[in-house]
Amino acid sequence: MAEQQVAPAGPDLSQGVSAGDFKGETLLGRVGDQEVLLVRSGSEIFAIDAHCSHYHGPLVDGIVTDGGIRCPWHHACFDLRTGEAIRAPALSPLAVWEVEQEGDRILVRRKREQPKAASKESTGAPEKIVIVGGGAAGFAAAEMLRRREFRGSIVLLSNDTAAPVDRPNLSKDYLAGNAPEDWVPLRPDGFYAEAGIDIRLNSEVTAIDAKARHVSVAGDNIPYDRLLLATGAEPVRLTIPGAEQPHVHTLRTLAESRAIIAGASNARRAIVIGASFIGLEVAASLRAREIEVHVVAPEQRPMERLLGPDMGDFIRALHEEHGVIFHLGDTVTEIDGKRATLKSGGVVEADLVIVGVGVRPRLTLAERAGLKVHHGVVVDRFLESSVPGIFAAGDIARWPDPHSKQNIRVEHWVVAQRQGQTAARNMLGAREAFDAVPFFWSQHYDVPINYVGHAEAWDEIAVDGDIMARDCLLRYKSKGRVLAVASIYRDVANLQAELAMEQGREP
Repeated sequence: MAEQQVAPAGPDLSQGVSAGDFKGETLLGRVGDQEVLLVRSGSEIFAIDAHCSHYHGPLVDGIVTDGGIRCPWHHACFDLRTGEAIRAPALSPLAVWEVEQEGDRILVRRKREQPKAASKESTGAPEKIVIVGGGAAGFAAAEMLRRREFRGSIVLLSNDTAAPVDRPNLSKDYLAGNAPEDWVPLRPDGFYAEAGIDIRLNSEVTAIDAKARHVSVAGDNIPYDRLLLATGAEPVRLTIPGAEQPHVHTLRTLAESRAIIAGASNARRAIVIGASFIGLEVAASLRAREIEVHVVAPEQRPMERLLGPDMGDFIRALHEEHGVIFHLGDTVTEIDGKRATLKSGGVVEADLVIVGVGVRPRLTLAERAGLKVHHGVVVDRFLESSVPGIFAAGDIARWPDPHSKQNIRVEHWVVAQRQGQTAARNMLGAREAFDAVPFFWSQHYDVPINYVGHAEAWDEIAVDGDIMARDCLLRYKSKGRVLAVASIYRDVANLQAELAMEQGREP
């Protein structure tokens, strides 16, 4: 979708600004028709593109941290010296600009040339790396390996029909009809050949031989020196009568999102089974297409288990404001054609049914290979499994989280990307502990919900602000300790909470 052209804001940095006019950490200006951000970090001043390369978030509204700047929307981070995207979800670098000082004036006139990366491979780096899984973690690992100048072979095996895509978009803007097709791929088609990544779609790995160090695909054995398992999760499917009909869908892949869009083209009414984030994002997207939406779920409040009762009430009210009809405390017991029968005895007729009742990690390969599995693939803090040379990342990985002080497994897009990046560096010989604070975001109409940390249970929710007024920050506590923070339109506070958790401080 073409963005509306807006004249760049702020002073003309090519003409310079006085040091007295730049007193804070950031100053938004322009060079020609491009917005450029002046950033003060310690005693140094940098200039960098003003918008995040992920979803174009305004970096002027972010925070500056130790030589980097973090995006307020989805917590990407960029190196101020090089422009490198050092924290997912952003993957592409930003341009950096030369900063000149003439007397009392600070000037920015030209972009700095991107330095060519020197080889970062360590002695004894592997020659062959195989990645199983073409989702967030698998793609991020492959991209990071090449970014780190790994020169060996990379084979990326995906059972999907499409190259890696921006999965969060499949239930949000793309499904709503607000994002074009070319927004969805994480990289253009030519990227993989140019980067020397042997991507093989429709490839189902049937076995791992950890002793011989190869994986089996359709009778072919592919050798590896290091292996990354990033098999992700699959949607839980209903076992009720009628669940296999063609108008009943789950949503995990681009093909499934396209199928829902095709079904929505002539649908008048839809049922969403499940009040998960995916289910409710689908509900919002279908309402954007002016389809009547009914949500059926067994809980009394949507998202109460994760976000608490007050946020659950807010989310329900928000969707009801947009016309969503809830059937809570209920389930669908049968789908007979377009008639869905509820446990309560009611009947809802719908042209389209989307099932969003959760996912389960794909663990079969790991179990058969003899890896330690306990509610996920058990990995150490370097994301290496119980079998040396085999790493795991993303939805299947259960890792020791230093913030919650528990072994956890989460199904967040950004976590999967960051784990893929860390695993890639560790497969090249680094010993880098994965210590990123879990983060996810969800979008419901014009309301974003950001969440950092991990709280499986809490005994107190401290609310700062007003939830119903869409201006709040919630702290989820256990025995007085903050485990997680959720916010609505408190982007900077959410970033600051993430930073505090990283530094071991109370957010």
